[in-house]
Amino acid sequence: MTVTGLIGALEFCTYHGVEYTFIHSLHDAGLIETRIIKSELYIPESELQKLEKMVRLHQELEINLAGIESIFHLLTRIEDLQDEARKLRNRVNRFEAD
Repeated sequence: MTVTGLIGALEFCTYHGVEYTFIHSLHDAGLIETRIIKSELYIPESELQKLEKMVRLHQELEINLAGIESIFHLLTRIEDLQDEARKLRNRVNRFEAD
């Protein structure tokens, strides 16, 4: 069955050589979204890039789930701070232009 915008979790696991339980663990930790359709687990395409980063951290650097959670929490925090800095720079530039 082809589902638009979703990738089968089993297909992803087979292709990347990861355990099916790894996907469940990431979902249970709140790191990725998954969908269940007709008792099959799917991963939204929007989650694919993030999930592939997690797989690389796990396989290549042997980082466990707790480590991956910490890394992604810090990455999210960095992105938030970068957005805030950009907004503040824009405000300062507006005031300097006047």
